[in-house]
Parts: sequence; C-alpha cells; structure tokens
Amino acid sequence: MPRQRQITTPPPATLDEQLCFAVYAASLAMKRVYRQLLEELGLTYPQYIVLLALWERDGRTVSELGRQLLLDSGTLTPLLKRMEAAGLLRRVRGTEDERQVFVHLCDNGIALRERAGSVQYQAACASKCGARERDGLIDSLNELRASLLRHVEG
Repeated sequence: MPRQRQITTPPPATLDEQLCFAVYAASLAMKRVYRQLLEELGLTYPQYIVLLALWERDGRTVSELGRQLLLDSGTLTPLLKRMEAAGLLRRVRGTEDERQVFVHLCDNGIALRERAGSVQYQAACASKCGARERDGLIDSLNELRASLLRHVEG
C-alpha cells in the first residue's frame, strides 16, 4: 500500500512578519501624530478628512462623501451633525430630490484650510519620508486597499 503524504501548513508568521499588523501599527502611529497636530485646530481625524474632501470639492452629497471616505451613513451622519453644530459646514436637502443631502462649507470650515496646511507639512516631516517615497507608499497602499476591497466585495 502506498504511503500517503501528509499535508501540513506552515506555522503562522510572527507578528512582525504580518502585513496586516504592519499596516495596523503604522495606521495607529499616524493617527497619534495627527491627533496631536489637529488638537490645536479643534478637530478630530474624521472631521479633518471630511474637511479635506470638501476643500477639494465643496457641495458634495453625503453619499459621495461616504464613498470617498469609506464611512457608512451610521458613522458619517453623526459626524456631520457635530461639524454643523460647530459651524464648520451646513447640510442642505436637495430641491429636486429631498433624499439627497448636500454638504457645504461654512466660513469657519473654509478658514481652517490655510491653518491645516501646516498639519500636512508637520505630518510629512514626522514620517521622515521624502516626496518620492511618500508618493510610492501612497500608490502601494491604494493598490493594496483596492485589491483587498475587490477580494471582499467579490
């Protein structure tokens, strides 16, 4: 009788060899840097990325913001309400379709744009990455995100 080969799986990689942990740990470190930098602006990181999207193009719908920022409506709606209460933006129902809600910057939100430029500069300095290395990392991480999302979304 022929001997059956035993199939074994390799042992799991150590924590420091895991891509998931490297991405997770880098994300936590980045959030800590931004938390310190945004504190003087009175912003949280989620508020900051909403403002970045609106500085890029004001008047987006809530659903457009959610898609771009990868935030579901259960997270985004309370965030926008707090930002509206703080006078950073306003939400306006669409006239043609009241189900659509458009988000517009208020003067306070527009004024933060100039001050936020120093946040980006200081975060870049903290990363110790040159422009070329940073751009390469961004491209690689965007490709990784797209691949992972394609995998889970089928």
